[in-house]
Amino acid sequence: MGFSRPESGTLAMCSPEEAALLRLEEVFSATLARINSLVFQPLLEAGELRLSSEKGPEASDPWGRECLQLLQQLHSSSQQLWDVTEESLHSLRERLRRPEAVGLESLLLLQSADRVLQVHLEYIESYTCCVAVQAFQKAVKRRSEYWRGQRKALRQVLSGLSSEGSVGTALLQALRQPLAHHVQQYVLLLLSLGDTVGECHPTRELVIHAASLFGDLQSFMRQELDQATATQALWPTLSSRLRDVLCTPARRLLQDSQDVPVTVTPLRAERVLLFDDALVLLQGHNIHTFDLKLVWVEPGQDRCTFHLLTPEEEFSFCSKDPQGLVVWQWKVTQAVCQALRGKKDFPVLGAGLESSEPPTCRCGAYTFRAEGRFCQATYEGEWYWGRPHGKGTLKWPDGRNHVGDFCQGLEHGFGIRLVPQASEDKFDCYKCHWREGSMCGYGICEYSTSEVYKGYFQEGLRHGFGVLESAPQAPRPLRYTGHWERGQRSGYGVEEDSDRGERYIGMWQADQRHGPGVMVTQAGVCYQGTFQADKMVGPGILLSDDDSLYEGTFTRDLTLVGKGKVTFPNGFTLEGSFGSVSGRGLHTQGVLDTAALPPDPSSTCKRQLGQGVFPVESRWQGVYGAFRDFVRAGCPGDLREALLGFHVQSSRELRKSQEYLCCERTCPEDQAGRMEDLLEELLQHREPEALQQCLRKALSNSLHPLGKLLRTLMLTFQATYAGIGANKHLQGLAQEEVKQHAQELWAAYRGLLQVALQRKGQAPEEDEDAETRDLRVHSLVLPLMLPSFYSELFTLYLLLHEREDSLYSQGITHLSLFPDARLLEFLDVQKHLWPLKDLTLTTNQRYFLVRDKCFLSATECLQKMITTVDPREKLEVLERTYGEIEATVSRVLGREHKLPMDDLLPLLIYVVSRAQ
Repeated sequence: MGFSRPESGTLAMCSPEEAALLRLEEVFSATLARINSLVFQPLLEAGELRLSSEKGPEASDPWGRECLQLLQQLHSSSQQLWDVTEESLHSLRERLRRPEAVGLESLLLLQSADRVLQVHLEYIESYTCCVAVQAFQKAVKRRSEYWRGQRKALRQVLSGLSSEGSVGTALLQALRQPLAHHVQQYVLLLLSLGDTVGECHPTRELVIHAASLFGDLQSFMRQELDQATATQALWPTLSSRLRDVLCTPARRLLQDSQDVPVTVTPLRAERVLLFDDALVLLQGHNIHTFDLKLVWVEPGQDRCTFHLLTPEEEFSFCSKDPQGLVVWQWKVTQAVCQALRGKKDFPVLGAGLESSEPPTCRCGAYTFRAEGRFCQATYEGEWYWGRPHGKGTLKWPDGRNHVGDFCQGLEHGFGIRLVPQASEDKFDCYKCHWREGSMCGYGICEYSTSEVYKGYFQEGLRHGFGVLESAPQAPRPLRYTGHWERGQRSGYGVEEDSDRGERYIGMWQADQRHGPGVMVTQAGVCYQGTFQADKMVGPGILLSDDDSLYEGTFTRDLTLVGKGKVTFPNGFTLEGSFGSVSGRGLHTQGVLDTAALPPDPSSTCKRQLGQGVFPVESRWQGVYGAFRDFVRAGCPGDLREALLGFHVQSSRELRKSQEYLCCERTCPEDQAGRMEDLLEELLQHREPEALQQCLRKALSNSLHPLGKLLRTLMLTFQATYAGIGANKHLQGLAQEEVKQHAQELWAAYRGLLQVALQRKGQAPEEDEDAETRDLRVHSLVLPLMLPSFYSELFTLYLLLHEREDSLYSQGITHLSLFPDARLLEFLDVQKHLWPLKDLTLTTNQRYFLVRDKCFLSATECLQKMITTVDPREKLEVLERTYGEIEATVSRVLGREHKLPMDDLLPLLIYVVSRAQ
């Protein structure tokens, strides 16, 4: 065929190189088919026949099975190679048959060079696996006579096959030589074709790319064959025990210390073997194997040493020959890079587009062997210089699991730890922050007993503020809200015993009630006294529901015993000795004084407990302290959860472990970024009006540090004063606590503001004097936070003022019976202010008989107060009611009129009585 070079477009005629490629593919396709019938079919039939004839587990031959699998894989790769050769043939024939219509770029070798290369690589991989473990020699061992008879047929396929040598060697040549020759011709023909294609021809780059790929393939084949041959030669030099441990078809030997001597210290290895996936140190009968993915190479200070770091070992390579040491260091480094990439370097070790230096941060799995907390545990995740570092998972054989953050080999940051219990599918689950291997900071722990702890830890123990709550169905349901010290309740805390209907408010020590305390019962009885080792000691005060007061000693069940004095609501007193006899109730011996005058109700009914006993500024230091630590540290985003806490949805019913190994926390991932925004917002809103809006937004946001602090304080308040704790004798304790919370929230805001100023390089604000601070607290913070505590405070107020409220209700009811005119007259409202125009009378009615017709709009407005909870909203309703009263009076007078207090107060009482 002639060949011309057009100025543009496709080649008008086919080149001699294309015709040569066609003949090359035809020969290679025929050779592959011939090899299939001469080699693969007999080999596979013999292997399958041999395995099927074996009977019983004793006769099984794992090596025979493995050889058969390798041959089957090689046969499959050969079939794919034949398929792609046929595709290439088809594209060449189409090109030669219709050169004007089918362009050069349509050739499979050009348009799909990478796919063709991949098929060749898979065949080479399968072939070298067979070479490395001598699969051919083992396969032909039992039919050597048959294969000797096939030598003549093989000689027809192969050039240069001698009549000497083993059959296995002949098979090696038969499966390698045609491919090597084929690839060599590919390169020559593609290079020649590239020379014939014009510089500007669109297919030139495709041709050059294909020639480069197959040129690299030649280098790759040589390296792979060399490595497989060296690996095959290694196995006979090792004992059978070592062979069984180390020999795998895919493993390749890269370097042997018997070829290039090297010394390893401190392990003193007798022989060092570098494979493509592992570094092996042989020391007598001991084998030390190190996964290359978890080997870090560190150059030494001199040219005679370099160091290797693994998860549990550190050792050095030394050599008297600097050149030999360079070889070892380079090969180990490149082998690590190759192992991390998960594929062989192409075309040769150390070559390729990617970096030849292994990364210090990487991912991998490792099972620890050395004694310690991690013994037998498998870590899978991120590493840095031989230590778990970053995100990872630890799994122990006993079922323990840990998922979370690590730093320098230890749990550090947020993590979830599962500890299995004896019961099936029961786990203790710790969702906590960790520091240097132990729980430290905020955490949520769900136990297999259905108890839940939410609070702070230090060195793996509960420490600081925390809440421990048992399940409602527990034999003795308890809830403790308070402070802990080294795993025990210690300091100020509140415990509720639902089974006994009691709530203890007071001091603890070593997990026992110890020090001053107040006990409140569901029956309304209150006790204040001193506890020691969980028992009441010394005298105390007992207030009963009917306001009787007992001062003296009594038992754990609040039974009067010993010397004491009872003051009854009517003023009578009983002083003497008290005791109880089984089945006969309380008995006493003493003096009853009936001559005393009735006491002032405020001295008994309104007696307040706990004030002065528990200094308000020291009650919830565990809550305030965590926030102060956060501010003191400069409000770092990574410590925000650890110091301020987080929220997760948790279930009382413990689930299976894999469901627990996740924790959808409400805090966003980018804590540092959000913190910057929050601090910037504080700087932008420092004027009084803007500051109040800023504080309102912050306190209402559960993700804002101030909002988090407020919600924790609400939790402590409810734990103390809601439910059983709703007792009138605790109102003073609650009021001073709310005021203290307001001061702490203002101090928290000031702390955040100082951090914001510091980050901007601005001068900090000057310290406030007590008067200025109190003014800010009462004008800015208290009105914003009071609604959060209103429900409990209002209940305490109602209980404390129950008697006055009852009298007030009776008075309102009495006034509501008056007709409108009679009531206005009774309240001494000036007659010219009466809205008589609003009264529409029938024939038989008189003004003094009409009810509920005057000031209707004001009455309806005031009635809306019952639908509000927020004190601010109630004040707004009251203000609108004033406005409606004045509007009605202005309408009656026919002009705008502002009511003085002397006129407004009786009218307001009228509206209150009608609104009831």
